[in-house]
Amino acid sequence: MTASEPHILMCPPDFYGIHYEINPWMDLSRQADHGLAVQQWQALRQHIEEAGAKVSLIEPVAGLPDLVFTANAAMIYHDRALVSRFRHRQRQGEEPFNRRWFAEHGFSVVDVPEHFSFEGAGDALFCGDTLYAGYRMRSDAAGHQLIGQMLGCRTIPVELVDSRYYHLDTCFCPLSDSESLWFPPAFDEYGQTAIRSHVPRLIEVVREEAERFACNAVVIGRRVITNTGCDRLRELLRDRGYEPVATPLDEFVKAGGSAKCLTLRLDGEEAAAWKQG
Repeated sequence: MTASEPHILMCPPDFYGIHYEINPWMDLSRQADHGLAVQQWQALRQHIEEAGAKVSLIEPVAGLPDLVFTANAAMIYHDRALVSRFRHRQRQGEEPFNRRWFAEHGFSVVDVPEHFSFEGAGDALFCGDTLYAGYRMRSDAAGHQLIGQMLGCRTIPVELVDSRYYHLDTCFCPLSDSESLWFPPAFDEYGQTAIRSHVPRLIEVVREEAERFACNAVVIGRRVITNTGCDRLRELLRDRGYEPVATPLDEFVKAGGSAKCLTLRLDGEEAAAWKQG
């Protein structure tokens, strides 16, 4: 793999399903259609590979239905994998499998500070040289600040105030080092001000499309892969020179995830300044 080749970690949805309720999207009475979920995951993988990315896989594990959401496995910084400490016990069983995969694939496994919850790239996204860190629902602000010190980068914790947008990647998506998608009502007033002050170009997603997880996009170069039902955003992206791709992911929305949640950039997030460093 060359330094410039996009590289993404995914997990086949062999054991995916709604087995518990840890966010407002999950409802045990509204189960995912497993066969359809497999088809949707395979289509997403195909779109990612067609965009020029290499896909590596972590083996699914029975009893860990959310292992499929690899964005939460870790935050990648150069050759370091800052492995997650999940807030909910239902997901804590994923941690040793994530740790083992990164260790076996050449990453230096880094433990985040003890006593802090941290849910990887779901809550920690670079836009330019700044790490934006979502907190309150799943990750802790003080832990993010310590991670910023460990990495030597500017870190801006932003508070998430709507439980439907419990991870940063459900309401904020860097497209380049100076442009991002976002859904402002998911943030408190300070978070909105901080993002407006530091990201030169912002594309605001309307509520109806935010609820379709429009911000939970996979960005590979100029290609932006989202769930279906985000037609207004697709037009905005085209107007700005991007190549939007829509693929149905409703079976994963039932668990509170979409395209970005199902992926982890192993070569760094698309808008991470350190990729050029």
